[in-house]
Amino acid sequence: MAELISFTVPTESDKTVLVWELSAGPTAEALRHSVSAVFSRFGLLHSVRVFPNAAVARPGFYAVVKFYCATDARRAQKACDRKPLFQTSPVKVCLSTRHKAVHHQALALNSSRCQELANYYFGFNGWSKRIIKLQELPDLGNEELVVPALRKPSTKFFCAVEVVLPRYGCRSPGVGLAGEPVDGLEDGQLSFVMKRKTAQKLAIQRALSDAFQKLSIVVLESGKTAVEYRPSEETIDARSEEELQDLIQVSCISRNQPSQVEEEYLSDFSLEEEEFKM
Repeated sequence: MAELISFTVPTESDKTVLVWELSAGPTAEALRHSVSAVFSRFGLLHSVRVFPNAAVARPGFYAVVKFYCATDARRAQKACDRKPLFQTSPVKVCLSTRHKAVHHQALALNSSRCQELANYYFGFNGWSKRIIKLQELPDLGNEELVVPALRKPSTKFFCAVEVVLPRYGCRSPGVGLAGEPVDGLEDGQLSFVMKRKTAQKLAIQRALSDAFQKLSIVVLESGKTAVEYRPSEETIDARSEEELQDLIQVSCISRNQPSQVEEEYLSDFSLEEEEFKM
């Protein structure tokens, strides 16, 4: 049976492994590294979190390990349950038993996580990204709702990218908007330049994450992978200047809406590397 892996934060119970009876001796951070080292052998991990036991229990820790793939989580549970792993006493490992009726809104992975997941399943050379357009937007604000005296100036950017999977003959477009306030900058021009670059990076990252949201990884029983592409209703083949201008105008109208995406890490993305590949 094939498994579908989306570029979203995993919340399913069958992708979550609980590790009990971790020793009280090491620190929580040391245990996190040890747990990560053991369970990453079974598949790519989204996160490993370590918590102290409740006050009514004996001293020690437990861990919550999230996999992207449910098959990897099951293999890890079977292989590690009641084994000492990295400590002298055995640990208990089980899959989460959270009620399946609980529904969580899918949270899109940030661009760094998306690239990590793509590298794991497609290989570093199995996919590429291309910036189609990176354009600064006029700072119009919301003319009807904001009092002019209270409107804060900002620098805003629109970005359109394309994720290419040549092996599967698949191209996925994505768009992103980002802005940074530039009022009251004490450091003058240098501070403005840094704010502008930050807005550029965030727009690129959000566009890249948006492109990956239209893709799903299909993991077959044989271990081979395929790709499912699901274009959204508003997706267009944004390659002509006219189409891009229309898309920018539509995006400007809704640019103040919050996006449900994991927090981005600017240090993980080099603008200079991508800036001249448009």
